[in-house]
Amino acid sequence: MNDDMISGIPVVYKRIKEATEELRFNMASDLQTGNLLKTLVASKRWGRILELGTGTGLATSWIIDGMDDSTKLITVENNALLLEIPRKALQDPRVEFVLADGYEWIQHYSEEKFDLIFADAMPGKYDLFEETIELVKVGGFYIIDDMLPQPNWPEGHAEKVERFIAALEERDDITMTKLNWSTGIIIITKIK
Repeated sequence: MNDDMISGIPVVYKRIKEATEELRFNMASDLQTGNLLKTLVASKRWGRILELGTGTGLATSWIIDGMDDSTKLITVENNALLLEIPRKALQDPRVEFVLADGYEWIQHYSEEKFDLIFADAMPGKYDLFEETIELVKVGGFYIIDDMLPQPNWPEGHAEKVERFIAALEERDDITMTKLNWSTGIIIITKIK
């Protein structure tokens, strides 16, 4: 088995990847993360999905590929330049693109909970985690990536990651699997 050989790449992925490279955006999700997201989203038929940190939409394209016709996605990004790429490339009535500060969006969101949250931004992952995990339905997934050292990490970020993982391991309302794979993935299922 070779997990570097990824099939079923979304049709628009190449176009989004080229636009991402033109902007020199270096915080996009990789192919393995995208493929995993597609698989997990496919398990949430008629689901509600939240992505925190749309970026240029590479992971978003995978999420959409995994969705059935009744699944809805809300994806939140605070950078209008980045968000313009997926808004153009991924026009889909099942998707709501939100240009907003993730901190404010999380604190003000009061609608239905989500079947899966992909937290790929500071708010929802390292900040406002309690508020974000409350937005996951029991039995729902909370997915995070970039848990292994990355070249773009700022000074002191490795310690922040270690503290975050240690705090997750102490919780009794979740079960989780840490994958030393891709950029470092943690899959959490909310059990209470």
